[in-house]
Amino acid sequence: MQPLQNIRILDITRALAGPYCTMMLGDLGADVIKIERPVSGDETRGWGPPFVGEAYGNYPGESAYFIAANRNKRSVTVNIQSQEGREIIRKLAGVCDVLVENYRTGDLDKLGLGYNDLRSVNSKLIYCSVSGYGRTGPYADRPGYDAVIQGEGGLMSITGPVDGPPSRVGIPITDITSGMFAATAILAALRARDLTGEGQHVDISLFDSCMALLTNVASNYLVGGQEPRRLGNAHPNLVPYDSFRARDGWFILGVANEKQWGLLCDMMNRADLKADERFASNGKRVTNRAALVDELNKAFAQKNVDDWLADLVKAGLPCGRINSIPDVFAHPQTQARDMILETNHASAGTVCVPGFPYKLSATPAEIQKPPPMLGQHTEEVLMGLLGRSREDVEVLRGKGAI
Repeated sequence: MQPLQNIRILDITRALAGPYCTMMLGDLGADVIKIERPVSGDETRGWGPPFVGEAYGNYPGESAYFIAANRNKRSVTVNIQSQEGREIIRKLAGVCDVLVENYRTGDLDKLGLGYNDLRSVNSKLIYCSVSGYGRTGPYADRPGYDAVIQGEGGLMSITGPVDGPPSRVGIPITDITSGMFAATAILAALRARDLTGEGQHVDISLFDSCMALLTNVASNYLVGGQEPRRLGNAHPNLVPYDSFRARDGWFILGVANEKQWGLLCDMMNRADLKADERFASNGKRVTNRAALVDELNKAFAQKNVDDWLADLVKAGLPCGRINSIPDVFAHPQTQARDMILETNHASAGTVCVPGFPYKLSATPAEIQKPPPMLGQHTEEVLMGLLGRSREDVEVLRGKGAI
């Protein structure tokens, strides 16, 4: 049993934010029907290298990028620019619980596939729109890519070296978190439907998600009124809470309270730091950040990373090596937590994907379906779910509707 095994999702999304949302729901058992354009499909199928498997269409294989966000889905190709294609979407909306789309504001309304149009087909439908700036406001019509939103949403202004340029996070973080927020909102809307019997429109924007990610930094500004600045790997409210260089590499250390500060000083045999009035409280350590970090860096440079980590762990202090991506996937905790999974792709054979971050004891997430080939399930869905005959499917294919 899986918690969402009776929920059907109509996924009209592409790229990352929408597909990440629907993958999460699919991991938890939902039947996700991924609608893709005939011939080209989701554009991320071509976002590579690397690619795996056999070449098809204009693609040399399946991109690793597409594989990352599209497990547990069935792929159906539909040309929504055609009348027949739009009718297929309307019919599917009538038998689905949730529709997720990430078209520009107004585009689906022009095709008769907007929220109000499909609500008239299925009043219980939860219709989730994921866009750059949301469905309201002066920027509603603008497209929004992750990197642009990281810039415009303030995240880049607080990311990067203190004296360096503003930097984006190394992953498309606003895409991913928008997908996560969308999945959470959809689950809330499903619960509300249990109580009211009615669906609703869920409006998720990358811009809003980016602002929500600012959390403590946003609160610091709203409460304190001072513009946050880039601090590299340091924490705006805690010192020492930063990356440090040992003799042979880097590690990160977090000291979040006075007890931990005392433990650090004792572990380092630095009674002088513990007694120094400049560092007597976290507030004073924040004020005198540069002086304290300089003292710590001089001390940490005397031993290797592993030696420091052994001492820090023994003292009960939060710390860790700064690992490369290969290091992370070779990490013993990665193995213990099943964070590398295998699935069998139709043309690539066995491929590895990141594991599930959600661990449910009674109804665990599962890979029921590998990332699909383009249009792999078109006939299966049209015939099995909508009752079309094989002849009907061939006619639709001949018209370019699928």
